[in-house]
Amino acid sequence: MQEDVTFVSEGLKLSGVLTLPADYKAGERRPAVIVLHGFGSNKMSSNVKVPCDLLSRQGYVTLGFDMRGCGVSEGEKGRVICLEQVEDTKSAVTFLQGRPEIDPARIALLGSSFGAAVAVYTGSVDERVAAVVSSGGWGDGERKFRGQHRSPEEWAKFTGMLEEGKRHRERTGQSLMVPRYDIVPIPPELRGHVVPGSIHSFPAETAQSMFDFRADDVVARMAPRPLLLLHSSVDSVTPTEQSVELFKRAGQPTDLHLFAETDHFMFADTNTRVHSVLNDWLARYFPVHA
Repeated sequence: MQEDVTFVSEGLKLSGVLTLPADYKAGERRPAVIVLHGFGSNKMSSNVKVPCDLLSRQGYVTLGFDMRGCGVSEGEKGRVICLEQVEDTKSAVTFLQGRPEIDPARIALLGSSFGAAVAVYTGSVDERVAAVVSSGGWGDGERKFRGQHRSPEEWAKFTGMLEEGKRHRERTGQSLMVPRYDIVPIPPELRGHVVPGSIHSFPAETAQSMFDFRADDVVARMAPRPLLLLHSSVDSVTPTEQSVELFKRAGQPTDLHLFAETDHFMFADTNTRVHSVLNDWLARYFPVHA
């Protein structure tokens, strides 16, 4: 029931996988969930494939796709710019609205980490989005980075990299390339979750776009459409307070769930508590059959 698909976003061809649930019948219009990958990742990551499998078993149509510059989609490789990913997500909504299998009024977003921030922002500014699920996301790029580069020395190195990126482009007209873990530190024991084919070097403009990105400023516009915020209570990648602050700023209905005994990559196969919370929330706020 899977179909390799492509759609266009601002002139770039993006690659995706559309999955129809096993019980889909010809002529039906089902609700759909677009699942967004994390920082420099792609549609083959566990944080895309596991939610897609889970949602498909529940009866939803799912779409996982590679953002521009990621995976096999077109675009400058490694150029990951937050607002450009918002545009790609809007284009994915437009694509699904044109599919005969989809109820065009019932398209939701689910994202993890970077993809969660993009999902919250997109859902807040695009009223076509019916619901949003954020896992380990963030709402204020500068505050997030301060939580990831905590010591004065780490913060000075990070902000120095941003300034050097600007100077380098002014001098050369080219981007300064930066290792991924200099932008978003991930503990060595969690790096196995970084799927093969992920990007490991980014232009400094990527870090600047994340620094400037503030879903906090728009999340109140999501209401009265439902929002679910999921976060590890001991997240070693994205500070937990990011989802707490989004919750404070959001309207209703918004749910926030913090999970112990898990970390940043919460959609691993063994995280049945996360799956259970998601399923219960969907049944209440975004059921397969309206």
